[in-house]
Amino acid sequence: MQKRSLIIANHSTSIALEPEFWLAIEQMAKAKNLKLTQLISKIDEERTTDNLTSALRVAALNFHCKPIEN
Repeated sequence: MQKRSLIIANHSTSIALEPEFWLAIEQMAKAKNLKLTQLISKIDEERTTDNLTSALRVAALNFHCKPIEN
C-alpha cells in the first residue's frame, strides 16, 4: 500500500492505495487533463459509497476496463 496526503474539498486527507491503482488514477487524470487532486475531488463529490478509497478503485477500473460484449 502506498499512502499519500492530499487536500481534498479544503481539508487534508490521507489515501492508501496499491501502487497499481495510483498509476491508474494518475493516467486517468492525465487523460482528462486534470490535476490528480482535481480528479480525486471530482470522484469524491460524485461517489455513492461512504469510502473514498473504494470509489477511487472503482473509478480506475471503470476507466481502464471495457465492458465485455456478449
